[in-house]
Amino acid sequence: MRLRFINQRVFMWLVWFRDSLLWLRTWYFRTLYGMNIAPDVRISFKARLDKTNPRCVEIGAKTYIAFDAIILAHDYATRRHGGQFEQKTRIGSNCFIGCAAIILPGVSIGDQVIVGAGSVVTKDVPAHSIVAGNPATVVRSGIQTMAYGRLA
Repeated sequence: MRLRFINQRVFMWLVWFRDSLLWLRTWYFRTLYGMNIAPDVRISFKARLDKTNPRCVEIGAKTYIAFDAIILAHDYATRRHGGQFEQKTRIGSNCFIGCAAIILPGVSIGDQVIVGAGSVVTKDVPAHSIVAGNPATVVRSGIQTMAYGRLA
């Protein structure tokens, strides 16, 4: 919802500024941490990506990660962390990860997948499906999504 007292030019500048900050954040993750993230991925500022084992995080093109989502790439209790743990946490392209969803380490999510809000993804998710629940189960399969996980 746009505020009424802001003219269109100021509003568009604010949108551009926000998009620039989002791009800068993904650039930061790619460059400084070494995460394999496509440049056009949208990650909410409140989403948390695992920085303990950052090279094991892969996110495909045109994926959206909503606020409070957590993507883990290590499990300290089972000694799957640091340089020894090479099993990657993968998220495909054109996916939507709902708010407060948790993706556990070593999980692979296929292309064009929607993960419901509050879901805990413990196992691999096939492409073209919707998953929800704790633990996440396939609710619907055979779906098609557009950019950022919007249903076609």
